[in-house]
Amino acid sequence: MKRPLRPAGMRRALPLLLALALLGCAAPGRTPPQPVAHSQGAGDTAYSQLARVFTLSNGMTLIVRPDHRAPTVAHMVWVRVGSMDEVDGTSGVAHALEHMMFKGTPDLKPGEFSRRIAALGGRDNAFTSRDATAYHQQVPAHQLEAVMQLEADRFARNQWADEEFRREIEVIKEERRQRTEESPRARMFEALNAMVFQASPYRRPVIGWMSDIESMTPDDARAFFQRWYVPANAAIVIAGDVDVAQARALAEKHFGRIPARAVPDRKPREEPPQHGPRRLEYRAVTDQAMVALAYKVPKWRGADVDSDADRDALALAVLSAVLDGYGGARLGRALVQGSGGGGKRIADSASASYGLLGRGPQLFTLSAVPARGVSPEMAAAALKSEVERIGREGVSEVELQRVKTQWMASEVYKLDSVFGQARELGNYWINGMAPDTGERLMERLRAVTPAQVQSVARRYFGDGQLNTGVLVPESPRRDGGAP
Repeated sequence: MKRPLRPAGMRRALPLLLALALLGCAAPGRTPPQPVAHSQGAGDTAYSQLARVFTLSNGMTLIVRPDHRAPTVAHMVWVRVGSMDEVDGTSGVAHALEHMMFKGTPDLKPGEFSRRIAALGGRDNAFTSRDATAYHQQVPAHQLEAVMQLEADRFARNQWADEEFRREIEVIKEERRQRTEESPRARMFEALNAMVFQASPYRRPVIGWMSDIESMTPDDARAFFQRWYVPANAAIVIAGDVDVAQARALAEKHFGRIPARAVPDRKPREEPPQHGPRRLEYRAVTDQAMVALAYKVPKWRGADVDSDADRDALALAVLSAVLDGYGGARLGRALVQGSGGGGKRIADSASASYGLLGRGPQLFTLSAVPARGVSPEMAAAALKSEVERIGREGVSEVELQRVKTQWMASEVYKLDSVFGQARELGNYWINGMAPDTGERLMERLRAVTPAQVQSVARRYFGDGQLNTGVLVPESPRRDGGAP
């Protein structure tokens, strides 16, 4: 079963942020990938010495990053379509289509795609997010053409019987039950997300509402495929032991022959301003309460020259790391270890997350599971207090250096794989950014000052932008039913 991503705003965002930040940095003590000499031609833009970007004859993008340290290659196809491109009544169709992409073509039976990848000595999977759908394989380098042929075939000619779709819908329904329906916390976050966003399509869960999944038809998925799986709306990303010119020729041979079509126009669907706090109480049978505070904040747009909003986004990323970016960070010390005022443990766990990048609006989220005898209101007050303290007192250069050192120590190694490189290059492309974005992002994060962190802590955490979600425990009914 293919694994979709949880919505970015409702999961801990720091690992993705740092992975994005460190793309292109070599691990300490290791030999960095060597640049490949390559002359520019029509449709070829060189963003850095390590990655090359081409446009195929049908409008599809090709991004190649050579890394000759091991005889393996990661191959990904990214489609700039996710749950945010759905319409009400068909939520979850992007994710359902991701499942169906493994169900055959005129030349492949259901499930045969993955069996062939395994026979090549590789592995494959896929994921759906709010912003994108991506399909990936990692194989021995000499099997690259075989993978490209398979992937181009299903991109162009995906097909399956209605009965196959109905069977897969039952799998997706069970996936939703396991991931969401059976988790009170997941249901609370889903409800909070739907309250936070009113016009933005981010309000819908990636996997879809259960009623929409149950009523989805095979033709809903087919229509979504025909509308969005367009060459100009997709990118091939290749990282590993590959020759750039050869990869380009193979891409043109297998993907370039897919007929070109126009990418459908997208309506903006902008989120209206919020003018006051919102609060949700979600009651469920659970052992512990939970509280989450979600604030609407700017995202980083990756421009060559940072705007005020871009600089604030970078400072918010650093603030998130100061609060919850390493062992012994502020939220853990103050709320979980009880080193704050009075020395009382406030929470069994506490976290901060921030969505730095995305096609839609982003959130800064603080959450806590109150300790025994602590109310959700007390935990919420403690979370706010830590941000307010930074707004009053700021952070030291030593603290910022600790955060940045942690980033360098932990995240460089995370990208010391060809799949990690391919994934980050695809993420940049989805957001309309160049392959060298990681290098520029790291430079900007390193330049963030204590004064900038203090400033965003003062300005973005007022009640006017506050959305509070509280999971309220209830006891099960004596008859065994839901309360």
